[in-house]
Amino acid sequence: MDLSKRSRVSWRGYIPAITTPFIDENQLDEKGLGLLLEWLVDQGMHGLVLAGTTGEWTAMRPEERMRLFTLAGQQVGRKVPLIAGCTSFTARESIAYARHAKDAGCDGILLTPTPYVRPQADEIVAFYEEVGAAIDLPICVYNWPPGTGIDMDPALLARLAEIDAVVAIKQSTPDFTRFAETFFALKDKVRVFGFPMNELGLSLLRVHEGDGTMGAGGVLGRNQSGFYDKLWAGDIEGARACGLKDRVLMRDWYTPDLIGRFGSGPAILKAALDAMGLPGGPVRGPLRPVGGADRERIAETLRNLDML
Repeated sequence: MDLSKRSRVSWRGYIPAITTPFIDENQLDEKGLGLLLEWLVDQGMHGLVLAGTTGEWTAMRPEERMRLFTLAGQQVGRKVPLIAGCTSFTARESIAYARHAKDAGCDGILLTPTPYVRPQADEIVAFYEEVGAAIDLPICVYNWPPGTGIDMDPALLARLAEIDAVVAIKQSTPDFTRFAETFFALKDKVRVFGFPMNELGLSLLRVHEGDGTMGAGGVLGRNQSGFYDKLWAGDIEGARACGLKDRVLMRDWYTPDLIGRFGSGPAILKAALDAMGLPGGPVRGPLRPVGGADRERIAETLRNLDML
């Protein structure tokens, strides 16, 4: 078994794509970011994704995204892996973000195909080849159909897995059959993230192992990192209990297609962090904050999960 590519990184477990605290439309909340990072690391997260979909990269100026990478690198250091969201509309921009992420101390990048333009398969492969050849960080390919309009099939993901810089895939298709096909086809070559933290995911992980979940926000703290910690320790009932809490959150706050029920994903997660007394804060336009009645519904879920 050739494990050379996947073994270049140690990424595994629960790695949340975190929110980005803002003060307003023009300013990062640097103090809030520090507090949020401290809490997430203390809650045992196995890594952190910066400036992903949940991190509102679309609303950040280039210098802000680079500042985010710098601040996170300074605070977290080598405590847990840092994966920098470098999605943009051109390879040139993604390369610039990735090079800064390297200098800031990040361990890899997360990258979707270019959004909006819906490139074809050969164009997607060329895009990843161009970025991979120009940077000195490993790439996690991000299949995110709700955001890109493209659900990359296992055949295309297999082509991307052949690119030397690609060491992992975040397979966020809502089609579990497609996730399973990707996992079984590529698990010996690259790391595959996207396991649901339910009985099906637990069964797959127990029998076939697997790498983990790059989830959204990490707002349930040790209930999410604990799913993997307990699984690895052989405490299957403990892992199952953690997974059930994550499933409640996914059921209450998101549709089966992974779309927020009360607004955007970042707005929901920031409302949850606010309810917990952690730095959530405002979302940036065109996103809108969750309204009062829905904020109470979010808080009710958290109370039911013993998070408040």
